[in-house]
Amino acid sequence: MADFTEKTILVTGASGGIGGATVRRLVAAGADVIAAGSTLEGLEPIVADTGATPLAFDLTSESEIREALEGLDLWGVVNCGGWGGEIASPVDTDIAVFDKVIAINARGSLLVTKYAAASMIRLGRGGAIVNVSSQASLVALTGHISYGSSKAALDNITRVSALELGQFGIRVNSVNPTVVMTPMSAWYWGRPEIEGPTLERMPLGRWATEDDIAGPIVFLLSDDAAMITGAALPIDGGYTNV
Repeated sequence: MADFTEKTILVTGASGGIGGATVRRLVAAGADVIAAGSTLEGLEPIVADTGATPLAFDLTSESEIREALEGLDLWGVVNCGGWGGEIASPVDTDIAVFDKVIAINARGSLLVTKYAAASMIRLGRGGAIVNVSSQASLVALTGHISYGSSKAALDNITRVSALELGQFGIRVNSVNPTVVMTPMSAWYWGRPEIEGPTLERMPLGRWATEDDIAGPIVFLLSDDAAMITGAALPIDGGYTNV
């Protein structure tokens, strides 16, 4: 198992399924985890379960992110906070929803990276950042104009950040998961006309679990991935590669 003893790692979106699974794995591996979310109330279950330190801020607010992260001695970050927005075509999309999805998924992750990387550079210990992207950034998915665009932007943030931060020993990668079939996902992906054809196209033929995503995130944070940076790792049962 990876050892993160004496390493402080910030996980945004920690109240969600993937974020929570990541917090649990990192705590088990000895990390000092800061579990971040939009409200302290929403973080109570994961904090009670793991002993992680809660931290609340709005991903759309630069001032809140700056104030929350200033003074933290961070070694690593998992940008897992995000919002799905709507299912709509380019013709039908609500631009206000598009703007909010971009503000949370892309702009918010960049702001966290901006202020977290400053801490990591100050400490001079290197570190690692993992951005939770999506298969929707790698292939065109019906109805995903806003979400897919936000995650494509996040993948480019990953690549440019890897290029710029490598000189400080900071690695930056993304994971690009398929659907994790939570109640939030099931309203769309659970429809027979959507689920059936999608799984038929996927070589492994099943949706991901939270731990299917959390495991590779922890790997990319770990020293086992010491020579990996700027990568976008599909965790999609082969969907985007066939």
